[in-house]
Amino acid sequence: MNIPSTPVVIREVGLRDGLQSIARVLPTEHKLEWVRAAYDAGQREIEVGSFVPARLLPQLADTAELVAFAKTLPGLVTSVLVPNLKGAERALETGADLMLLPLSASHAHSLANLRKTPDEAVADIGRIRAARDAAGSRCRIEVGISTAFGCTIQGRVEPAEVLRLLQAALDAGADRVGLADTVGYADPRMVGELFEAGFKVAGDRLACGHFHDTRGLGIANVMAALQAGITRFDACLAGIGGCPHAPGASGNVSTEDLAYLFASMGLPTGLDIPRLLALRARVAQWLEGETLHGTLWRAGLPRTMQPAEAQA
Repeated sequence: MNIPSTPVVIREVGLRDGLQSIARVLPTEHKLEWVRAAYDAGQREIEVGSFVPARLLPQLADTAELVAFAKTLPGLVTSVLVPNLKGAERALETGADLMLLPLSASHAHSLANLRKTPDEAVADIGRIRAARDAAGSRCRIEVGISTAFGCTIQGRVEPAEVLRLLQAALDAGADRVGLADTVGYADPRMVGELFEAGFKVAGDRLACGHFHDTRGLGIANVMAALQAGITRFDACLAGIGGCPHAPGASGNVSTEDLAYLFASMGLPTGLDIPRLLALRARVAQWLEGETLHGTLWRAGLPRTMQPAEAQA
């Protein structure tokens, strides 16, 4: 089995991808607790929100405040999702470390999500890169290719189109790119083949895998990407998340399950799993009544992985 020996990074995206799919608005104080507790559990990359109009996603209206707090935590990479130039300008104003730009490989999903064709979205990447450079900012630009493995609106997405957009995003000025299974259509073979092809286009600038567990293959797909060479993954605490413009999309791979997978395999993540599970319990209280996912919280860590004091 071809498994990288380097540390694995899990970026927590629950505060954005997770909460955008839940109608209720989580109080800012709870979000700040979430960021702090995730940091204390060892997470060093957190997507804290998105600069989209508050009328569209009131759940994320306090993103600037979350960025400001996250920036006080040493060594934390604070990322935000931005859908357009205006959102990017907000990200630059707040001092975010990374902005994630969505670029859908599905023409139909792109029109539904951004009201732009994929190539119009690529043009935006160029404008955002120019604005970033003009501001003298060190904020990194990462483009996530969504619906890379299929789309509930359009259906099949051709791998050649995904690879074309990978190259186009890099040519437009993205610092790095990632592939996302937005609607849970992927299987391990698809993942391995597309990431291997993607590395031929992007090299080490292909730097993230984003998987949903909609049909129970999330962890298997993470393994396929890991074997292909990816060592950085998005995940949501409690497996929440989904896309409002991708019918049927639900449930990112859960942060705590992914942390357990890598720990069991001996791959360092820097994460404290008991602390993650304690945070999950708090988030479950805050989101009482919402559908949560994941399995480790039910079974707990095996005795072979429990801290010594827990076995005493």
